Amino acid sequence: MKKVVKGRKFNREKGQRKALLRALLSSLFDKEKIKTTEAKAKEISGLADKIVTRAKEGGLANQRILLKNFTPKLTKKLISEIAPRYKERSGGYSRIIKLGQRKTDGARMAIIELIK
Repeated sequence: MKKVVKGRKFNREKGQRKALLRALLSSLFDKEKIKTTEAKAKEISGLADKIVTRAKEGGLANQRILLKNFTPKLTKKLISEIAPRYKERSGGYSRIIKLGQRKTDGARMAIIELIK
C-alpha cells in the first residue's frame, strides 16, 4: 500500500533543501510577499504559520529558536511587527495566489504573502 510521505524533496539533498526553505522564509518575512513556484509556496506556507505562532507566543525560548534560524534584524521584525498583527487570529497567516505557468519551463507559479 502506498503511503503519503510528508514534505517535498525538490531534487535536493537535506542541507540544500533546508537552506532553500530558510532563504524562502527569510524573504517572505522580510518582504511579506514573494513570487515562487507553487510547490515551494505550498511547502513554506505551513512553516511560515508555525514561525509566526512562535513569534506570537514570545518568551525567551521561542526567541532563541527564531534567532537560530533567522538574523537578529528579521527576528526583531517578526516579534515586534508581524506577530502583533495576528494577535486576534488563531492561524492561517499566509495566502497563496496561483498565477499560471512560467514560459521558460512550464513550472506553475504562485505568489505567497502574509495576510494583512
